[in-house]
Amino acid sequence: MRRAGATLLLLVVQIGAHAGTITTQIDGVDDPLKAAVGAAAEITQYEKQDVSAAQAQRLYKNAGEQIVKALEAYGYYSAKTDGELKETPQGWGAIIHVRAGERLQVGDYAVDVPSPAREEKEVAAALANFTPKAGQPFDSTAYEKSKAAVQSALFAVGYLDAKQVVHKVEVSRSANRAAIALKWDVGERYRFGEVIFTGSQLNDGVLDRYIPWRKGDFYSQSRLLRLQQKLVDADYFAIVDVQPDKESAKDGVIPVNITLAPAPRNIYTAGIFVDSDIGPGVKGSITRRWVNMRGHKAKVEVEIAQREKLLAGTYTIPLPGDNNRAYNFGVAYRNIDTATAQSDTLRLTANETRYWHGWNRTIGINALSGTYTVANIDGNSTLVYPEVSLERKRADDMSFVRDGYSLSLDARASPGPSTRFVQARADAKWIRGFGDRQRLIVRGSLGASAVGDFDKLPPELRFFGGGDRSIRGYAYQTVGPPLPADRLPIAIAKCNTGKSTTDCNNLIIGGKNLAVASAEYEYYFTPNWGIGTFVDAGDAFSAFGDYKTHIGTGFGLRWRSPVGMVRADLGFPVNDPEGRHGVQLHLIIGPDL
Repeated sequence: MRRAGATLLLLVVQIGAHAGTITTQIDGVDDPLKAAVGAAAEITQYEKQDVSAAQAQRLYKNAGEQIVKALEAYGYYSAKTDGELKETPQGWGAIIHVRAGERLQVGDYAVDVPSPAREEKEVAAALANFTPKAGQPFDSTAYEKSKAAVQSALFAVGYLDAKQVVHKVEVSRSANRAAIALKWDVGERYRFGEVIFTGSQLNDGVLDRYIPWRKGDFYSQSRLLRLQQKLVDADYFAIVDVQPDKESAKDGVIPVNITLAPAPRNIYTAGIFVDSDIGPGVKGSITRRWVNMRGHKAKVEVEIAQREKLLAGTYTIPLPGDNNRAYNFGVAYRNIDTATAQSDTLRLTANETRYWHGWNRTIGINALSGTYTVANIDGNSTLVYPEVSLERKRADDMSFVRDGYSLSLDARASPGPSTRFVQARADAKWIRGFGDRQRLIVRGSLGASAVGDFDKLPPELRFFGGGDRSIRGYAYQTVGPPLPADRLPIAIAKCNTGKSTTDCNNLIIGGKNLAVASAEYEYYFTPNWGIGTFVDAGDAFSAFGDYKTHIGTGFGLRWRSPVGMVRADLGFPVNDPEGRHGVQLHLIIGPDL
């Protein structure tokens, strides 16, 4: 008897100590409810873990209560569960059947925000989007989110003391109805008081021009955020912290404290680049974030490439406000040495930039003087001309655009002294992604000029086709009107003496007009690597009767590199009017727009 008792006791202990894995099967509900109840049931967290029999029983027993509680948040207040826990060779298998029942509906619905607060745009939008409303299924997650949205909207428009004086949801299980009652006491609406800047290196009053409100205006969270962004974009400071001082508020007026810390005064940049239009090169710049205590800025930049050299300086006087005005004064020396043209020019610029009806607008005046050689014909000119430009960009993601466009419009005119001219140009680009891996890119350029003496127009004001951003398949600036027959003897003479600086097989002088269009398709086989194919067409021409369609087509590789988009294309002329053929490599590094 003693041996039999000891054996039975040992068996019980072994059974109690037996451990195994547990699996769970939940049915009766579909996503998203299935995911919610699965997350709420603690038993699912122990799958593939060893548990004892006692643990398995406890987890199974609690699972039903946990699932029922989780379903209440979605409006199912009559949910029930049943099932069974079975022992398996591996451990235990839990099967849980869920019967969610009928979903609770909202009956009485009262969400009260007194006027005039409820008429404010942000508050009105939060109330209009409040869910659930009468007749809708009750969802406690949506309810809490909507309640918080109304509270946030009241704060955002200056009702900083707003609080809920009634907030309750009454549930009638027998009627399967929920009654919502919410009421806010909004209190006084605050106004902006004094703005206190701390830590600025600039003169008193300079930063006041960035404030997008006047003292006494109603408090607005969006205006605070706009001020913070303006100060960040001003690029004077390493730290910008904008905080309303609620503790110091008095009689409905709230001061704003702004804590600043200067950024390093100078910015130095340097790098190397490869551009198939102007060749490989190096570039660098020095930017003075503030020249003086009034916040003026200066920048000097240099670029030395195989076929182009640039030295430029800019002095900027910011005039911040809603339109982000600035006065800019610049000087630039440029040397160009391509197969088509060579030039040395000096440009002086004075302009005003501002944000204008959704466009970035520039209005200014330029003085351009220099010497040049185009198609072996020497020239020189001095021009003074006013210029206006408009630019607009929209994109879902500037680093890799799937829905966006850019549009720029330029116009300029000169009374001389070397020659008179009027010129306009428009450039557009549109990008649209479709599917998960494909993009379509369409672009176009149109230009027109009226010129008194075309020979006195420097190369940078003439129109050329060909190159990375024009008609691929043709080298940079190799598409355009040829040298007139009466000038050929001069050009050929230079070619024969070996002193030519121009491609004697393609004597292009540039045109008065431009028309170029392009369509490109890209497919990405990984998030960062893809291929593209394109067709470009157009011409630079001086008379409409002389227009000849130059077509370039090809394919290339796309890489979303850490430094931006890299595009390497091989382009081929198609049925070229001058009989040209061959392959051109086009390499572009930079943003889509």
